[in-house]
Amino acid sequence: MLLIQNGHIKPMVGPELDRGCVLIGDDGKIIAVGAEIAAPEGCRVIDAGGRLVTPGLVDAHCHIGLDNEMIGWAGMDYNEIIEPITPHLRAIDSINPMDDTFPAAIKGGVTTACTGPGSANVVGGTFAAIKLYGTRVDKMILRHPIAMKCAFGENPKRCYGQGLKKSPMTRMAVAALLRELLFKTRRYMEDQEAGKNPNFDMKLEAMIPVIKREIPLKVHAHRADDIFTAIRIAKEFDIRITLDHCTDGALIADELAQEGLPAFVGPSLGHKTKAELRNKSFSTPAKLHAAGVPISIITDSPVIPLQYLPMCAGLAVSEGLDMEEGWRAITINPATQIGIADRVGSLEPGKDGDVVIWTADPLTAIGGEAYMTIVEGKVAYEA
Repeated sequence: MLLIQNGHIKPMVGPELDRGCVLIGDDGKIIAVGAEIAAPEGCRVIDAGGRLVTPGLVDAHCHIGLDNEMIGWAGMDYNEIIEPITPHLRAIDSINPMDDTFPAAIKGGVTTACTGPGSANVVGGTFAAIKLYGTRVDKMILRHPIAMKCAFGENPKRCYGQGLKKSPMTRMAVAALLRELLFKTRRYMEDQEAGKNPNFDMKLEAMIPVIKREIPLKVHAHRADDIFTAIRIAKEFDIRITLDHCTDGALIADELAQEGLPAFVGPSLGHKTKAELRNKSFSTPAKLHAAGVPISIITDSPVIPLQYLPMCAGLAVSEGLDMEEGWRAITINPATQIGIADRVGSLEPGKDGDVVIWTADPLTAIGGEAYMTIVEGKVAYEA
């Protein structure tokens, strides 16, 4: 057992505790959060020294483990740029927990990430929600599959139309390829259910959970028209989607609020390296939130290293986002929006004992990082 005492507890649900405690059981689950908790016999006691104590941070969209910190080709395991439709690929078969990005993320207070294929393909494969502490991905998985990656706009056009001189060359083709896959999957599933025993198709099998609304399409879309195309297709097939990147979101915030879809905003740090990013801004989360759009802030790591997730939230706060919503955008919001809030995102009894004790508030202090990061009751990093 592990008891954190004398911390400023920010649980993300309910009131903050100025000098509070968090008790984690031997099973790695939170037993209690309160002003005073007596230490059970044999329990390790950690004095937080009045420091800020929060849930472990959650990134709803990145590629950690698939884009390893290696030089050149050897570490590139996140894009299969051979054909534009590859739904049968699984992130967990490329994730390398031994990569240096994992301990860096843990030191930065990020304990959970939704990670998967890149955006070269129209449909790229399944994402997984994983803990970032461990050596074997099979034991780090919270949920897999958690979403099916798809991409609109410049990336598939550039990789195929310009790179390989094949379809898709236009946005029309991107949409058509996705529609064709969804039509085929629906027919394939209907034939199975009718006992017609269609020939096995691994790609269509991978898409069945999307058609059944068991997992969403994780939609890479920057430009407003691409966002609306994704929504149009989702309505045609009655499937779930999340809006990932949503760079033009501020331009269409009122429209998006009417749709009720979550927006995973980012990466907002860095140069505008392609035309789709012309409206990239840290003010986008504030404008979307003001309109009523559910938001999370993402790094798209390796675009922004995962340990800088709280810095991104702080920069969004500096551009008008409410401070409390800034914290929610990297904890309970992403956990809820990707479907793992029963495990992570807040400090509550029954949830995983993922806790960060901070050297300083990382949303306001340059250099604020973890004093201690705890994952499922185990100390994963200690300054």
